Amino acid sequence: MTAPMIDLRSDTVTQPSDPMRQAIANAELGDAVIAIDPTTDRLERKTAELLGKEAALFMPSGSMTNQIGIRIHCKPGDEFICEEGCHVYNYEQGAFAQLSGIVAKTIQGEGGVLRPEQLEGTIRGDNDHLVRTRLVCLENTHNRGAGKIQPYEHVEEICRWAHANDLRTHLDGARLFNAVVATGIAAETWAQHFETVSVCFSKGLGAPVGSVLAGPKEMIQEAKRHRKLFGGGMRQSGILAAGALYGLENNIDRLAEDHANAQILAEGIRNIDGLQLEPEVVDTNIVIFNVDQQIGTAAELQEKMHQAGVWMLALGPQVIRAVTHLDVSEEEMKRAVEIIGEVV
Repeated sequence: MTAPMIDLRSDTVTQPSDPMRQAIANAELGDAVIAIDPTTDRLERKTAELLGKEAALFMPSGSMTNQIGIRIHCKPGDEFICEEGCHVYNYEQGAFAQLSGIVAKTIQGEGGVLRPEQLEGTIRGDNDHLVRTRLVCLENTHNRGAGKIQPYEHVEEICRWAHANDLRTHLDGARLFNAVVATGIAAETWAQHFETVSVCFSKGLGAPVGSVLAGPKEMIQEAKRHRKLFGGGMRQSGILAAGALYGLENNIDRLAEDHANAQILAEGIRNIDGLQLEPEVVDTNIVIFNVDQQIGTAAELQEKMHQAGVWMLALGPQVIRAVTHLDVSEEEMKRAVEIIGEVV
């Protein structure tokens, strides 16, 4: 009997558990566009409470929550500041420009982390020739930074600087709960420094679909209008929200298991000649490593590992990413390390 594939391409590949499927099947439903879907309403209220915000809005994806978050803070011709490797800038098709006429100013961080002093002097002057700087966006944890957790003191200082200069702040917290579990710092504590926060349920929490944008009531009401404009108004959305609600209520603390499994993988890679962790320290559930050219390209190694039963994602010519999640056990992770070593 062939062993099942160990799929480490992303934490979005998870399948709903039987209890989550049961929660979805039993969800109380309504029309969320013309009235209220009670399950979606419960999810929004619970997420807002968890993040210490007045209101929240359920959407199909984190890209939509991020883009609408940026849009409600900025007007066409405005600019937001972000780290150059962030998801908003790299993996959302420049939607801020395509859909909202907004410009991004990128600053190179270290492993996705910006130092507060890097933002000094980045605000445009009051000049008719220039775009207007309006917003600072941070990502926590940082995807391309291998799940790097933003240092809390940096977040606090950067947001304090932004507010002192009349800028707003938005957090792409797609994997914020990974940072919560790894640091012990509550979601509300992280979120308090941002006007708006986006969190995702289809990654570490194991839901099939969905993200939420949370913030002040007026901003979330405005976000609802833009969600409709972008085609994100959903009817009996409780079918989706039920899975997200189950994940929120049951799967946060268990993220520690994913972090432990990522350490198993990281330690295994350290002991395989020709592979090099980048960065060396793994904070949460994402492991990125470089492949020595003598072994071959990342794409070649990815294909050979896939054939052997481990699926990862080539990010570049010599770079591979692996992400741990609730559908991969400790035993499977140990087996994955063995397979990688055999293939290399």
